[in-house]
Amino acid sequence: MTKPTRKTVILFLDTDKHASPFDILTAIDLFPDAQILQYSNVTLEDAKSIIQDSMFPRGPGGAKHTKLFIGGHDVDKAVEILEMAKKSMFPPFELSVLVDPRGAYTTASAAVAKTLATSIEKGFGDLSGKTVTVLAGTGPVGQIAARLYAMEGGNVIVTSRVLERANAVAAKISEEIRAGKAWGMKAVAPKEIGESIKDADIILSAGAAGIQLLPLNVLKEYGGRCKVVGDVNAIPPLGVEKLKPTDEGVEILPGVWGIGALIIGTLKNKVEAELFKRAVESPKGIFDYKVAYEIAKSMALASLKTGK
Repeated sequence: MTKPTRKTVILFLDTDKHASPFDILTAIDLFPDAQILQYSNVTLEDAKSIIQDSMFPRGPGGAKHTKLFIGGHDVDKAVEILEMAKKSMFPPFELSVLVDPRGAYTTASAAVAKTLATSIEKGFGDLSGKTVTVLAGTGPVGQIAARLYAMEGGNVIVTSRVLERANAVAAKISEEIRAGKAWGMKAVAPKEIGESIKDADIILSAGAAGIQLLPLNVLKEYGGRCKVVGDVNAIPPLGVEKLKPTDEGVEILPGVWGIGALIIGTLKNKVEAELFKRAVESPKGIFDYKVAYEIAKSMALASLKTGK
């Protein structure tokens, strides 16, 4: 008698009121035969119960085909749930866990990878020793992007409307990542924004949709060192004035090369798909921003060789 094939089950644990349809639809298209279970408004205690209840009913063999996706706008809550999941699991009841809170991990990974690839393509080299300003660096995407730039050896300026928030994020990065340095700056008024970018080789606008963070006149006046600028916001007003979402390596000012939000978004979608595939194909493991960036960097650098 043929042994039945185990069905892949993906449990979506979302800390928001409604689980993101973006991630769920991505999973459905990638794995049409998988069973999708979704949970919204998930607290840390809820997550602990759900994860523990998902570990055992299918036995060790079934655990290899049971996957967790942790999402929601709150990056800190997602990390707390991830840490709790790590503590709850033990051999042979270990699940694959994919973490991408509202796309922050994959978006940040794609943004950093594209700015890196553009810097190399235009002859400016890699990120080591570069000064990078992450505008809205305390938001979900900004925090992870700043961390990735530091991991690549960059010196990172984290901006926020509130200086204390910027300093807190920068201090945590500096404490945990020795490859680069980070410090915080308040950037609300045009002059404050200008001061935050005046030493930057690379600028990433990582703010929410529909909020302009970098006016063109500020970039012209203060951005004399800037060589590459990226924007993750595709909804007008754009994060960087005059940087179109479809721009890829376009010279938006003399000597300043831009990467638009849809170009970053295209890579983000590819990274998320690959991240899902790795998580589903692996019997266990954690698939977080580090894995996402490994994928994004590989894809972005490979495109330099192929021109695609």
